[in-house]
Amino acid sequence: VLMWVKALDMILEKMKSSGFNFSQVRALSGAGQQHGSVYWKKGSAEILKNASSELPLHHTLKDCFSVGNSPIWMDSSTASQCSSLEKAVGGAQHLANITGSRAYERFTGNQIAKIYSQNPEVYMQTERISLVSSFAASLFLGAYAPIDYSDGSGMNLLKICEKVWSASCLDACAPALAEKLGCPVPSHSVLGPISPYYIKHYGFSPDCKIVAFTGDNPASLAGMRLQEGDIAISLGTSDTLFLWIQEPTPALEGHILCNPVDSQAYMALLCFKNGSLMRERIRDDCASGSWDEFSKALTSTVAGNNGNLGFYFDVMEITPEAVGIHRFNRDNQKVSDFPKEVEIRALIEGQFMAKRIHAEKLGYKVMPRTRILATGGASHNKKILQVLSDVFNAPVYTIDTANSACLGSAYRAIHAYYLIIN
Repeated sequence: VLMWVKALDMILEKMKSSGFNFSQVRALSGAGQQHGSVYWKKGSAEILKNASSELPLHHTLKDCFSVGNSPIWMDSSTASQCSSLEKAVGGAQHLANITGSRAYERFTGNQIAKIYSQNPEVYMQTERISLVSSFAASLFLGAYAPIDYSDGSGMNLLKICEKVWSASCLDACAPALAEKLGCPVPSHSVLGPISPYYIKHYGFSPDCKIVAFTGDNPASLAGMRLQEGDIAISLGTSDTLFLWIQEPTPALEGHILCNPVDSQAYMALLCFKNGSLMRERIRDDCASGSWDEFSKALTSTVAGNNGNLGFYFDVMEITPEAVGIHRFNRDNQKVSDFPKEVEIRALIEGQFMAKRIHAEKLGYKVMPRTRILATGGASHNKKILQVLSDVFNAPVYTIDTANSACLGSAYRAIHAYYLIIN
């Protein structure tokens, strides 16, 4: 945890030494990687509130955390806690209906449950549990910042429709958990003025407002300026979909989160592990490792591939949970191979058809004004994007999303700031 605090100290010191004028900042927000958690020791609120501007913040807070090393999204050691949580609320689908997702090992509720079960003394010494996002907001606020709806819906704990903690989920994870989490708030909430520490140490204006921080994925949705009906598709090593949804239907695959821009709407997240690595493998096998040859083969076949369809999973897929290469001809018969150009189109059409099918299962609807915003390595290939456009029957645009979570945080700060002054 202290590494994060020290990193923030270093960034701000670099900005200060470069002459950045902190007094001009009117509002700030931010983002943290989803699902990670920070455990504040009893008595830490007073230390945070009274931080001396004479010391770097990581010195002041060095004894404030009951858990020194934060669990983050890469932790997958909570399978038994996930099983217990799903059982406690009546099954995986019922948990998804409540919280937007079935139980996932990286989700915060299951991480908290593990800490409580393995070290109840540490849990009892904890007065507040933050997400990474609300932890960072707390540093700027000089007080415990609440968890926002959007990042809070990645915990397996929040009722995504009512925007309150689920008592049955909390009870299944740890005792007295509600008071350790605090009440969740809308993602556009202005939490208060910046702390005196930052005013004295860096020269921030006392009028600078702290806006609720959120998760990196919700912040990216804001940064890409998605609107109702839009889809953002990152075509990278893994393929990821961000969707703006009005009427969600939670499923066993994918995630429904509260929308960080519109509290009455939702966002969905779908991740497909067999992305660019799968496309590159078929390129090597069928097009001599050449994207030009790959593209020519793709355009030499017709949309629909004459009924030939393939599912290509070199590694265990996330959505759906499946592995292996499965090819079917126009008569729905399983076959062992396709001609090279048919193989290439079967791969690309199959990948994009799967994305549309799983998106629609979560409640997404293609609308007349739907736009597809594509980014990532494969978004540079116009022939691949044409297939994407054909499958969704919508125009595709490419976008540069470098630092989209940071940009989204800045947009959200502006949004909240103008809401309070108007």
